[in-house]
Amino acid sequence: MSDSDSDVATGDDTEAQTIDDLDADGQRRLVRERYADIAENGDDCCRDESNGTDVTRLGYEDGDVSAAADAAAMSQGCGNPSAIAALSTGERVLDLGSGGGFDCFLCAREVGPEGRVIGVDMTPEMIEQARETARDSEFDTVEFRLGEIEHLPVADDSIDVAISNCVVNLSPDKRQVFEEVRRVLVPGGRVAISDVVKTAPMPETVLADPDSVSACVAGAARIDRLETLLNEAGFVDIVIEPREASDSFVREWDPERDPSAFVTAATIEARVPTADTE
Repeated sequence: MSDSDSDVATGDDTEAQTIDDLDADGQRRLVRERYADIAENGDDCCRDESNGTDVTRLGYEDGDVSAAADAAAMSQGCGNPSAIAALSTGERVLDLGSGGGFDCFLCAREVGPEGRVIGVDMTPEMIEQARETARDSEFDTVEFRLGEIEHLPVADDSIDVAISNCVVNLSPDKRQVFEEVRRVLVPGGRVAISDVVKTAPMPETVLADPDSVSACVAGAARIDRLETLLNEAGFVDIVIEPREASDSFVREWDPERDPSAFVTAATIEARVPTADTE
């Protein structure tokens, strides 16, 4: 079974290509093209363009938006990972799929001048936008690196907290993502992720839709699958909690169907064991 899971609600179009029929490069190409368009044209991946999701509905405060307004304008996500990360001064933070950098700048504010924040994204256009915002900002402890979250350009045992905002679901190899996160985290390091999880089998029409593949829907995995992958990667204290209130904005992501019928936003937390607990 692929990490995207294969249970579907069978529709009439049984010959349609689904996410499981796409190879990893094909999935990444769809995601990269969509996010390049977002960076260049300001379109949003995870909302109905006629009724955009206000980031305050995702768990951010008005002050968060004003702290990094340019990055907030390109923010894509389904939650506020910096809020669940409980960051401390001086910590080193890694953002998987950092996009325009909004969450990175919020984390930089929390960890202060003694901390460090690294954003990794595979879309050159997003990296360019994030770096430009960083140059114009007050945050000189933030950097952005081009790379895939399955192959992080980050040293072993160098990160205290790994965050991500609605990006892990886009990966064709979630097992590799969690193994990479485990590699870069120090003993005792933690994961604080906002993402979507699958709550019901998806119709073939969803799995065959390129927009759903690249828009935080078709790649969602079940909670038990994510728990297994995290456990096998070596994490402990795994807690995945659905956010029922997220249905109000998830259903706005697609003007033709209701994604909240089969996915919901969730918080994903886990920790690397220390020598005392292994």
